[in-house]
Amino acid sequence: MPSVLVLNGPNLNLLGTRKPEVYGSTTLADVEAMCRDAAGRHGLTAEFRQSNHEGQLIDWVHEFGARAKAGECIGAVFNPGAYTHTSVALHDAIEGAELPVVECHISNVHKREAFRHHSFISPVARGIVVGFGVRGYVLAIDGLAALHEEGRASS
Repeated sequence: MPSVLVLNGPNLNLLGTRKPEVYGSTTLADVEAMCRDAAGRHGLTAEFRQSNHEGQLIDWVHEFGARAKAGECIGAVFNPGAYTHTSVALHDAIEGAELPVVECHISNVHKREAFRHHSFISPVARGIVVGFGVRGYVLAIDGLAALHEEGRASS
């Protein structure tokens, strides 16, 4: 059964306790359960990863890019956290690995501080989901699955 990677960047391990007025009280474990259910509805398994380290995230992008090319993975839902606004390296990794990515943010980053309005990830993402709270992860999985099916139908 093919998989979908759900990849989370720095500080998302604090979900549920860090700034609940912005990010809510749902924990990352709760998000993982939601994502597994959503993936299952599409006949997929969800592989869930989180790291506070940019290099580890890049290694996983490379790994899952190869797995996507092998037909084992349809792509990734990626919440890069603050690396969204700073990481050319993650941009280059996604582009180089050719990993289909849906960028996902819990809050509406465009209603927040000006430095959060720019994303280095968006130009290499297949789609972007922002501002729907943790439900955005499910929307992103649904969207990635739809894009994957459209790609298979047109091949």
